[in-house]
Amino acid sequence: MSSVTTTILQSSPAAPIPITSFTKTCHKCGADLSHSHPPIAEDAQRRIAELETQVKLLTGKATAAVDKLADYEDELRQLKSSNKPTSDPNTNAQPPSRPTSAAGAQRNHLQSRISHLLPSNRRATSQPPSSTPADQTSHTNNRENAELLTMLTREQSLRKAAESRVSQTNEELEELSAQLFTEANEMVATERKARAKLEERVAVLEGRDKEKRTRLEVLESRLGRIERVREMLK
Repeated sequence: MSSVTTTILQSSPAAPIPITSFTKTCHKCGADLSHSHPPIAEDAQRRIAELETQVKLLTGKATAAVDKLADYEDELRQLKSSNKPTSDPNTNAQPPSRPTSAAGAQRNHLQSRISHLLPSNRRATSQPPSSTPADQTSHTNNRENAELLTMLTREQSLRKAAESRVSQTNEELEELSAQLFTEANEMVATERKARAKLEERVAVLEGRDKEKRTRLEVLESRLGRIERVREMLK
């Protein structure tokens, strides 16, 4: 019996087991929060912040592209409005040819009356100036037609350039939207992976907690036996 008492006295200092080390547990699942894995959550948050900044940049680019489209539409409208007044002077410039023809008729009438009084040589010299107004009107008409053609070609070239820019901006918008969707899908996938890892970690911690609880129960039962033996020895 004395040997038994010595073994009990030696094992008694091991009685105060650090039960307080398991106080930092989750109230719902009982997981040990002191052994959590914060770097995974920090990486996920950092990735989310980076993706949010990228989304902001992409939205800024999209708004800039929309503004470019609006500017191109305004340019096209201005070109169309500027083309209309240029066509009006042509229509307004044609009626003045009638007064010139009337003036020419009056001149011809006067010249015919004077020709009866003047000799034939003066009549021949007085007739050629009547053809100059027609030449001037034809020259002005040709010049106006050339100007209109140049303006039309310029408008067509500007319109083609604007259409090419619009198509380019549409392609950029499509590429940006596709990139945004891919990045959003990647973000969701990474979040799911991080969540799965955290769930696995929680499951492992719960298993460890259960093992520790079973060990504590075993140790408590042993301590109860030791106390009973002490009481019996007393």
